[in-house]
Amino acid sequence: MHDIELLAPAGSAAALHAAVRGGADAVYLGLDSFNARRGADNFTLDSLGDACRYAHMRGVRVYVTLNTMVLPSEAPRALETARQAYRAGADALIVQDIGVALELMRTLPEARVHASTQMNSHNAAGIEAAAKLGVERVTLARELSIAEIAHLSDVAHRLGLETEVFVHGALCVCYSGQCFMSSLIGGRSANRGLCAQACRLPYELRNVARRTNLPAPGDHLLSPRDLCAIDLLPELVEAGAASFKIEGRMKSPDYVLAVTSAYRAVLDRVLEARAAGTSAVATDKEHQALAEAFSRGFTTAYLEGERGNAVMSYGRPNNRGVFVGRVAWVKDGAASITAERTLEKGDVLEFWTNKGRFAYTLDDVQCDEGGSVRVAPGRPVGKGDRVFRVRSAAARFADDPLLPRIPIVGHAKLRLGEPLEVEFKLAPTARRPVGLPATQSLCGVAAGDVVEKARTKPVSADDVRAHVDRLGSTPFSLKAFDVELDEGAGVGFSQIHRVRTEALAELERQLLSGCGDRRLPRVGERAPLPPVRERGCRIVAWAANPACARAAKRAGADAVYVPALNYKRGEAVVAGQRSAAAEQAGYPKQTVVAMSAVDHDPVPGTREHALGFDPWSYVKPGEPVFVDSLGALVRAVELGAEVEAGPHIPIANRFSLAAAAELGAVRVWLSPELTLGQIAELAQDAPMELGLTIVGRQELMVTEHCLLMSQGPCDERCDLCPRRKSPHYLRDRKGYEFPVVTDALGRSRLYNGVGLDVVHTLPDLVRAGVSMLMIDTTLMNVEEAAQAVGRVVRARSLANAGGNALPKESGATSGHLFRGVQ
Repeated sequence: MHDIELLAPAGSAAALHAAVRGGADAVYLGLDSFNARRGADNFTLDSLGDACRYAHMRGVRVYVTLNTMVLPSEAPRALETARQAYRAGADALIVQDIGVALELMRTLPEARVHASTQMNSHNAAGIEAAAKLGVERVTLARELSIAEIAHLSDVAHRLGLETEVFVHGALCVCYSGQCFMSSLIGGRSANRGLCAQACRLPYELRNVARRTNLPAPGDHLLSPRDLCAIDLLPELVEAGAASFKIEGRMKSPDYVLAVTSAYRAVLDRVLEARAAGTSAVATDKEHQALAEAFSRGFTTAYLEGERGNAVMSYGRPNNRGVFVGRVAWVKDGAASITAERTLEKGDVLEFWTNKGRFAYTLDDVQCDEGGSVRVAPGRPVGKGDRVFRVRSAAARFADDPLLPRIPIVGHAKLRLGEPLEVEFKLAPTARRPVGLPATQSLCGVAAGDVVEKARTKPVSADDVRAHVDRLGSTPFSLKAFDVELDEGAGVGFSQIHRVRTEALAELERQLLSGCGDRRLPRVGERAPLPPVRERGCRIVAWAANPACARAAKRAGADAVYVPALNYKRGEAVVAGQRSAAAEQAGYPKQTVVAMSAVDHDPVPGTREHALGFDPWSYVKPGEPVFVDSLGALVRAVELGAEVEAGPHIPIANRFSLAAAAELGAVRVWLSPELTLGQIAELAQDAPMELGLTIVGRQELMVTEHCLLMSQGPCDERCDLCPRRKSPHYLRDRKGYEFPVVTDALGRSRLYNGVGLDVVHTLPDLVRAGVSMLMIDTTLMNVEEAAQAVGRVVRARSLANAGGNALPKESGATSGHLFRGVQ
């Protein structure tokens, strides 16, 4: 096993074989449920066992993804799935749900658990929180610089944890685990493994005042380029991460083989050069292989501190391939391509014309006198049109489940008067199988009948070698074989075949002795926590400025929650627009400070460091604080605050609810992806108060990239940015308008184009067990905020008096309260 693990995706059995052949040290794969790539072919528990046996014999570990939000009725099945995956041979379970993680620690203590990137671990507090869960590895957020990775890896090492970082593949524009866009506008939840990739669709950025399309380099304003860190491997090695991860469980085996092979070659050279005190770089051939495999255009993105337009693929959201040449001439439906690269039959080309792009499969390669390739594209093209190759026939993966073969050495003993004996061991170049102690000897030995004098022709050493080295249907490859042979000895070739087969079977049995059929410990049910005592129904307002906060209090809100960034002087936002006028009176007393879902450590290069902004200065012992990440939850509890966990910590079942309580939370704000029935199920005998946002624009995503940058370059002085003084929104193809709000740290928040209103269900929510109701006034003006709060106060009064519910606002959405998520 290598010093630094290369971790490759396996969305199918063929992709698994490709990853292993490409040189992966470990693969990650999903089952047919509870994994964040449910659109991949994936594995069943039965086929998982086969996958583990295949990988383990070749020295490759298998990690199973259980990285989705787990709904109330699913929690027992999720845990049983995890247990059976461990039993089948999984070397680690990649988990998002904090309750599942803690429960696995209790019920399956020998299993290795990794914190998924969906846990949004991007600061030291997140690492410390993961350590409290008992995990052994943390997959870091993609929005980190190399300096931050080094900082967090050091924190992790001191706590006995490993870190894992992405080095290649698709980037989400939103922080992982924080995206509700696909869910709220299409019903397909990214947090449930069915992302519809709404971020890859075209949008227009508009200013509310001008209501015209602002200039941009393209239409795909939420579509990032693909991450490619192959040139940064030396720096990443020094940063101290234990594992380099390639994204791509939805990608083809061709992609997996090409990318894994390239990173294997470069990483090996980097590690060798590091040991020798020299340097190593990726070659042009390796760069081309990566571009041929799949590329929206490459970026090192946040690893090098880039967060602007260079991260984005504004022009197109899909694979652009590699440039191969231009159309030289067109005549009678035929065309000629002056090719800069060798083209082969089966290549998929893409022509970029003045009327759009189209794909064409090269069914033959015919060259004219000048060496150009003649084609008949079937659609109009023009001289000078660019041509790209988006799929290479030469790079196509030919699957063979016996490859790569396991190198072995053998020995046969044919001594007169002694039993025939054949022995096999792993060759020195073979990887040691996963899960076996280093001291365990691996030797497959089998014996046959007693060797006697030949009655006719004696057997030769070459005869023995020839009949032993018939391994075509086995996973082994014989690299060396020696024979001890007495002169005149005779033996039947069928007996050699039988003993060889038995010795190989014994070696295979030993190789797999650490894989599969593991014993599962019997455990009892977790003792339930005492249910919370009912305290009535309280109404709170989320306000991004003092004027709305005071209006909400006057309208009857019991409390006001203010984001820490907006609490800072000069950062008040009214209806998405920065406004100093709204700050004149200051916030009302007993305001609850709300910590963001994103809070980087002030490492040089971060926005927090540049501004000297420390939101934790607002957190006081004994006072309430709203947190929206696992790391913030643990840190706030350590500071002695009264902690409320927000909806970006996916608490959606009794195990995660109990975990939040055990970690110190006193209240929980529920995910917007829960239905009324699921809320009622979760609230039954809940150990803490439950809250829900019932009015306002719902946040769809939070991005490290500023969505206002598409207008053109800026000086990245986000605290002084003039663009933030005007409200902006993204307009989609159907005419929906999604408000954009960017903060002083340059992070953008995108909100739903339709307002949420479930006030008409208030009596049902209270009966279900919701005791705290929130009105989000972020995108309201002062008058709208007062009216919204007043309306909820009236609805509560009617509910308490047994009266009729208020009607739903026209044009509003009920979110997932009745339709659920896929």
